[in-house]
Amino acid sequence: MKKTMIPTKDRPTTMISLRIPVDVLEQLKKVAPAKGMSGYQALIKYYVGKGLREDFDLVRQMESAERLESTLTRMGLKPDQINEVWDALRGYLPEKSEKYRKDKSHPAAVD
Repeated sequence: MKKTMIPTKDRPTTMISLRIPVDVLEQLKKVAPAKGMSGYQALIKYYVGKGLREDFDLVRQMESAERLESTLTRMGLKPDQINEVWDALRGYLPEKSEKYRKDKSHPAAVD
């Protein structure tokens, strides 16, 4: 599996303070070299970036769902027709996005 790294040297950064359990820090220090990282801080940034990209993809999907519903409403579809569209699309939604859609009021919410 090829590693994709996003360089941070040309991007502005800021220093933060983060409290984490001692045992987690020790695990990070052990895992970092195994993953070819220069240290635990690089590994933390890697994990944050990876999780953020996944969640940001989810945000984009939800924004797309909201745009679709808005468009369908502007086109004159009734709520029950829009629900039929959501039911038809439900099988095509990425599995990861479905588990995050717990808000039943959201148009793309899943059971």
